[in-house]
Amino acid sequence: MTVDARALSTRFLVACALARTAGEIAKRRFLDRDSFTVGFKGPQDYLTEVDGEVERLIATRLHEAFPGDGFIGEEGEGRVGQSGAPIWVVDPIDGTANFARGAPHFCVSIAAVLEREVEIGVIYDPMADELFACQRGAGATLNGEPMGVSSTLDLKAAAIEVGWNLRSGAEAFLGLFGRIVRTGAAPVRSGSAALALAYVAAGRRDGYVENHIRAWDCLAGVALVREAGGYVSDFLAGEGLREGGPLVACAPGVKDALIEAAAIKGLVM
Repeated sequence: MTVDARALSTRFLVACALARTAGEIAKRRFLDRDSFTVGFKGPQDYLTEVDGEVERLIATRLHEAFPGDGFIGEEGEGRVGQSGAPIWVVDPIDGTANFARGAPHFCVSIAAVLEREVEIGVIYDPMADELFACQRGAGATLNGEPMGVSSTLDLKAAAIEVGWNLRSGAEAFLGLFGRIVRTGAAPVRSGSAALALAYVAAGRRDGYVENHIRAWDCLAGVALVREAGGYVSDFLAGEGLREGGPLVACAPGVKDALIEAAAIKGLVM
């Protein structure tokens, strides 16, 4: 299967429209607190039926539009695509813990990968009505307007999001957090890696670091930061798409200092 620039542009437009549609559904359910129940996949790993419903909607719409494409979703939707076709990587609600607790900081994240390149990255925050979007080589936008990373040159003036989960263990997280704090940077944790990366792309944060992150949490954000002029480590090296891995994404002015401070094992530059 051959996918040319025109076909990718069509997919980009579909992804933007679909992110808005999915986001509006999530927002409507979020505002009706009695419309869903809250469960757990593991410690601090929240799950609602809305996650699965939104993912099925996205998977179905993409399959209808592009039946040869592959699909990887956080909630288990999957499809093997034709050889040479893009693979969609989707988190239907990134920031489920926020969503479940009534905190309005969550998003829909949609990325398309082709030959180990993230060709499309779309993140929609329905509560703020903000659509962060990019297609490789065309720059990044926020609600249609160009956006770019910050011009920060010193970690002492930087705000750095430190991603957290239990996969790497408490000691690894505390070590990373401590190293960031010791640089003089302000550490942040918002509960949505995708939105954190979108904020790096928009210049609202100066960097993002995590010992281990999943593809559906970060690939759209990876594309956005790169297209916004930032630095991103090579997440798709090795088995990043299927198994996840470490990540550093930041404004270019703090790249070297942040990589040195993070000192994340297995990071591919």
